[in-house]
Amino acid sequence: MPKWIKFLIALLLLPVCAGAARALWLVLRAGYGADTVWIPLLGGAACWCVIFFLMPKPMWIYVFGHELTHALWTWLFGGQVKKMKVTSKGGHVVISKTNFVIALAPYFFPLYAIIVIAVFALGNIIWNWHGYLVWFYLLLGAAYAFHVTLTFHVLQTRQSDITSQGYLFSAVVIFLGNAVVLLFGIPLLTRRPEIFKICGLWFSETGKIFNWLHHLF
Repeated sequence: MPKWIKFLIALLLLPVCAGAARALWLVLRAGYGADTVWIPLLGGAACWCVIFFLMPKPMWIYVFGHELTHALWTWLFGGQVKKMKVTSKGGHVVISKTNFVIALAPYFFPLYAIIVIAVFALGNIIWNWHGYLVWFYLLLGAAYAFHVTLTFHVLQTRQSDITSQGYLFSAVVIFLGNAVVLLFGIPLLTRRPEIFKICGLWFSETGKIFNWLHHLF
């Protein structure tokens, strides 16, 4: 797909991004589960931020997760991974097919946070780890903060994943991808899986943005 078409699509999706941002703000403002969820989540995120700003950045670990995410999404789309190289200065993966989701997945798919969730879910099934929920949220907060901080860090330099898709289109996809993770992840973590309510909220807030633009122009 030509970049100019992706640019036009990105422009059309900007109101959807604004609607997602408004919906996410409303979900966060609800603040349910603060004592059992948000405090350890934010505590874990704060611990990682201290490490991020004061210690050498673990770039090899980030690059490994970045390239592995490319590989995982390639497999999900039915492609093959032929080669993967990882160093602390960068890496690459040779794949049989690509698309904008495969190219941009590492910037919105928090692989290490997903691994934390998967390990805890398995451990809870086998060993009943319900009593360790606080530690789970602590580690999850640190893992998600790892994703956010190091993704922002690498985006300060030129990324071929971004330039291949176009800057505005990439920004829109990355924003919407992260918004989807948070909009649907937060209710699940707080054990209030109101998926249809979240979809309705997003749709409603996006409608308000389009209505505002209609009156504006």
